[in-house]
Amino acid sequence: MIAMKIKAMLVDDEINIVRNLEKIIPWEAMSIELIGTAANGAKALDLAREGKPDLILSDIRMPVMDGIELLRQLRESGYEGEMIMLTGFQEFDYARSAVKYGARDYILKPIDYEELQLVIERTAAGIREIKINELKETARWRELSELAYEKILLDLLMDYTSFPLHRLREEGDRSWLDQRYWMLLVDLDDYSQIARQDERERKLVHFAVRNVLQDALSPELAEYAVLLTREGEWCVLIPLPVTGPSGAAMAAGAASSERLRTWSEQVQQAVERYVKLSVSVGVYPSPLAAEELADAYRKVQRGLQLSLENRHILIHEQTAGTDATGSSFWGLADGLATGLTQGDSAKIEQTLEELGRSIKEAGGHNSMRAEQMLHFLCLHLLREMRSVGLLGSSQEQTVWAKLEDSLNVKELVECVHLLIRECQQVSTGRRKSPELLMASARDYIQKHVARDLGVEELAQHLGISNSYFSLLFKQHHQETFLEYLTRERMELAKSLLLHSDKSVTQIGKLAGYAERRYFTKVFHKYEGMTPTEFRERAKPGVAELETEEEAADGV
Repeated sequence: MIAMKIKAMLVDDEINIVRNLEKIIPWEAMSIELIGTAANGAKALDLAREGKPDLILSDIRMPVMDGIELLRQLRESGYEGEMIMLTGFQEFDYARSAVKYGARDYILKPIDYEELQLVIERTAAGIREIKINELKETARWRELSELAYEKILLDLLMDYTSFPLHRLREEGDRSWLDQRYWMLLVDLDDYSQIARQDERERKLVHFAVRNVLQDALSPELAEYAVLLTREGEWCVLIPLPVTGPSGAAMAAGAASSERLRTWSEQVQQAVERYVKLSVSVGVYPSPLAAEELADAYRKVQRGLQLSLENRHILIHEQTAGTDATGSSFWGLADGLATGLTQGDSAKIEQTLEELGRSIKEAGGHNSMRAEQMLHFLCLHLLREMRSVGLLGSSQEQTVWAKLEDSLNVKELVECVHLLIRECQQVSTGRRKSPELLMASARDYIQKHVARDLGVEELAQHLGISNSYFSLLFKQHHQETFLEYLTRERMELAKSLLLHSDKSVTQIGKLAGYAERRYFTKVFHKYEGMTPTEFRERAKPGVAELETEEEAADGV
């Protein structure tokens, strides 16, 4: 197996020593590339900053700048490579002062080249081990980051979160706070037919459509996210290149309506070609910041759902003049969905009364419009309740059968009432109100705060779906599960810092953070200071060593 290449540099004012080092040490055989030589520390400093060597062999005594000053300045500039010092016997005590700057080893002059080779091989092996671990960690972070990235975008779309991107992302190369997105909302035209298939068939359809969507724009776009927002509906978010103050990307975006329509057509053609299904596409015409996604998603969704055409491409601007009846219907739909998920009978009854008045008003002008709205309301609630697990398959089939037979306003109203009764029966069957579920969740979090908790574990413990848990949690706490968990952990950590003599590492573990460095960063973002600084304010003089450790973490 070929060893990983590392880079080395030689620094000595004696040209003969440099030439001997170049010729005698088998650099190539050790998979080490010599990137340059320097006759003093000042030249070496410039060369090291440009070439970023992993290993430096440097003499101690040199003109202009000696080896110890070179190492000191390198460390101050953030250099993390290794340095082997070459020194005469009479300079050995002086050379030992480089310990605090992290010199790896010392070789006495005259040089024993066999001994030096062994030291270089040992040092190179350590460097390679660190690099391999860093590569593994980078790959792991990249994989986790992509999953986290999509999860955060989905939470933002569904308004489960309060824009925590500034807290959640430091690693990698995404400028999340500056990122803006184009939005395409893809909806199955024949959802009602797909929805009546068994679960296995539905999953296959959704899997196939998502795969097609992930490839449909790839010849033109380097990356974009495809998010299943609910059954039969996917949101495609296309990141714009982040630009400087000139805003060139924004200017280009303003003239991209044709490009958005082209992308929409490509999506439709791909789904029809490979899955044999037709879709409609709703388009938001302007680039969106992350915190604008939820509002834009709802606007595009509403316009798309109220359109009765198949294979339709609907630009949101074209629906800006949606009639008042349509807008009020959306409010009623949202009110019923919220009342059902919260188990709020009073809210449901109030919304149904408003629905009755709205139907009378719509019927007085256009009975067909009222029928369309009611049919839409049934479909919308079916999809929403399925996504949060408030309708079982048998209850769904009952509602679908009623919906198929409902041809007029009266029958459609009865279908809405049937759907509500079925949801309430499922909710009652759980024997726990939303309040009890959230009380149980809080108790579970407090008991397991030191563990790696996730939404999936909490939802499984409560016996509800992940989506329903996230929705309930946000409704009851006005913050996401992650925000709540972080706050609980930080308050526990603060208490331990003030009232115990445990180390920062120990406290981090008790608060659910296995790595001290990550705990320190989260604490600093939450409290505006490191754990040690927090403790030092309350107990001056007790945290000198931990302050040095945090400084090494770059906090």
